[in-house]
Amino acid sequence: MQRYKFTLLLAICFILAAPAFLTGESEAAGVISGELKKWHKVTLTFTGPQTNENAKPNPFRDYRLNVTFAKGKKRYVVPGYYAADGNAAQTGATAGNKWRVHFVPDEIGQWSYTVSFRTGVDIAISNKSGSSVALDGVKGSFTVSATDKTGSDHRAKGLLKYVGKRYLQFAETGEHFLKGGADSPENFLGYADFDDTFDAGELKRKGEAAGGKFLHRYAPHVQDWRPGDPTWKNGKGKGIIGALNYLASKGMNSVYFLPYNIDGGDGKDVWPWTKPGEKFRFDCSKLDQWEIVFSHMDKLGLMLHIITQEQENDQGLDGGELGPQRKLYYRELIARFAHHLALVWNLGEENTNTDAQRKAFCRYIKDLDPYEHPIVCHTFPGKYDEVYNPLLGYEYFDGPSLQTNDTHVQTLKWLDRSASAGRRWFVCLDEIGPAHTGVKPDKDDYWHDEVRKKHLWGNLMAGGAGVEWYFGYKFAHNDLNCEDWRSREHLWDMTRYALDFFRRYLPFTEMTGHDELTSVKNDYCFAMPGRIYAIYLPAGGTTSLDLGDSSATFTVQWFNPRTGGSLRTGTVDKITGPGPAAIGQPPKDTDKDWVALIKLK
Repeated sequence: MQRYKFTLLLAICFILAAPAFLTGESEAAGVISGELKKWHKVTLTFTGPQTNENAKPNPFRDYRLNVTFAKGKKRYVVPGYYAADGNAAQTGATAGNKWRVHFVPDEIGQWSYTVSFRTGVDIAISNKSGSSVALDGVKGSFTVSATDKTGSDHRAKGLLKYVGKRYLQFAETGEHFLKGGADSPENFLGYADFDDTFDAGELKRKGEAAGGKFLHRYAPHVQDWRPGDPTWKNGKGKGIIGALNYLASKGMNSVYFLPYNIDGGDGKDVWPWTKPGEKFRFDCSKLDQWEIVFSHMDKLGLMLHIITQEQENDQGLDGGELGPQRKLYYRELIARFAHHLALVWNLGEENTNTDAQRKAFCRYIKDLDPYEHPIVCHTFPGKYDEVYNPLLGYEYFDGPSLQTNDTHVQTLKWLDRSASAGRRWFVCLDEIGPAHTGVKPDKDDYWHDEVRKKHLWGNLMAGGAGVEWYFGYKFAHNDLNCEDWRSREHLWDMTRYALDFFRRYLPFTEMTGHDELTSVKNDYCFAMPGRIYAIYLPAGGTTSLDLGDSSATFTVQWFNPRTGGSLRTGTVDKITGPGPAAIGQPPKDTDKDWVALIKLK
């Protein structure tokens, strides 16, 4: 009888324990880490096959971990990845039995998940069913509460989405995104504190890459690291984390960088694989360290602008095709980093792939990325029509990444053409030339007059979505060796003034370019006719504004784009229509650039 009671007790215990497995409360169903809050990263780490970065079968290529997260009718299929010992950023491990997936819930309440874990030759990049391995079919659940974040932290704002309009939009707050940030250094991730990171280039370099071997340390920004900020391996990473702190402190919100610049690339110091010649095996500890940096960017409100390749190496994966190397590269980037809320995929800097290849890349990325982050493409000046015209209206492509010195005209052009094609793009300025100049350091060009007038205000006043600044290779702290973003401190200030003006004073999502409404030919007019007008006068002075049939009264105030600050009153404080009305002069320095803000009284 006692033995019977003991057996019955074991059976009851097993039955009671079963729901814990089904709800994700046991290690078998995955260890859940992270804050279980809306828009926060939720990480599931599973104990699976013991293997290593160089093992056969290949843990990156011959295993496919996908986890389906569900709530009500919502379904997100999220790719996972091999994570070595699960703590590789700190240990440097290359082996282990941990497999991982990151998910960002977009609703509060209970989410369930189901694991698909299959093995087979090249299964990671195919639709083959393969064979079931440990964890396949495991189910679990977790409950998500509201975020507690505020301010610029992306977790307070939600996913940054392409919504078919001129500006990206945060899903939680509805705020529209105006970009201001750093295009340089493009080899931002060529950083000495990352595992297995070194300059793989030859000593004899040409053009932009001329000079000896180099690796970033960001020593001037160690002072900007703060107690409580992340590091790895007993204090590594302070320079790069401090650099991001500085950029965010200047009001910037975006960083442009390459995760791959070997195979002929300029910097030859950034790759996600275990070594420069490898294309099918990834460096677990290095990529975990990148993730520490990217997560800090989320907290600071810095968008990840990921340039997946550059012109010099855009034939380096599968000869430019969407083959096994490229598919696995995209999959690993998406599995590890697509959970970041503000992220844009760029098909390549100065891209030379074919139109068919570009469209194939777009489709593959969008199909695999559960969050459908925006996709853009950067190209050479003079190649706009060749690259962008065939992409007009294409459902998997969201906008150009302009390299131009004709910023205002090109921004207007691609906004108009994309709207006519039925899929309006967001249009950003991401590089100005010439390549040897770009944006000079403050010590060489303190006021950045041409940059400010032609490019910063030129993009924004056309309805563009913002700018990132490229640093020319003939100047200090350039596109490959920039160690100190303070070299352009005044540039960041003037960029912030422009973004603040748009956010504070303009219903900019409802306004469009109307240069035809003013009498001066070289100014920019951004307007909602009959309600509000912003007129940028690059040479100061005055102009008249055509108020059309309106006989209403409008107030006239002035904004200084060189120093920022509050609105000021000029020589005229109000105008009335109908027809053209003289707006008067700015309050002082009438030969310098000003912005007139004209509003219905």
